[in-house]
Amino acid sequence: MTRLILIRHGETDYNLEKRYCGFGNPPLNSKGIWQAKKLAVRLKGLNVDRVYSSDLDRAYETAKIIFRNNSIEKAKDLREMNFGLFEGLKHEEIIKTHAKLYRNWIDNPLRVKVPSGEGLVELERRVKKRLFLILCQDVGKTIALVSHGGPIKIILCQALKFGLESFWKVEQEIGTLRIIDYPEGVAA
Repeated sequence: MTRLILIRHGETDYNLEKRYCGFGNPPLNSKGIWQAKKLAVRLKGLNVDRVYSSDLDRAYETAKIIFRNNSIEKAKDLREMNFGLFEGLKHEEIIKTHAKLYRNWIDNPLRVKVPSGEGLVELERRVKKRLFLILCQDVGKTIALVSHGGPIKIILCQALKFGLESFWKVEQEIGTLRIIDYPEGVAA
């Protein structure tokens, strides 16, 4: 069995302010650091063979706090979705300036791409490709993957056999983890 521990990074000020962060690179705030330390305590004593992290600071900082005695492989493919035009904006700012585009994006996530951003299908493609490589090279191991809401939702949709149309219905809170056990011989 291959065990995958999915960890969403700790809180940042962007999360607190309900801003779309995407490829933005804010650090953890004090609550985010506390969340990571709490996860470190929860996972203490668990033998983790490999640790992968998004290369963005909020995920990598979380990984360093939790897995301070492990080597951590940064992976650009595990980044959050690039929100393009919405990057750095609060929900209410987007509604004021791009209400129609935002509604279309939420209602039709497979067909609508935010200008200068990344589509959901593109996000799925890069995350699934990286997950497949990880699961193939780390068969039978316990793997920690520290990432963001979008990539984790992609992985959870796949594990639950949901289509991408369920993307907005799947959640993982900031600073929390989920565990997926893959039977031997089964890769993403």
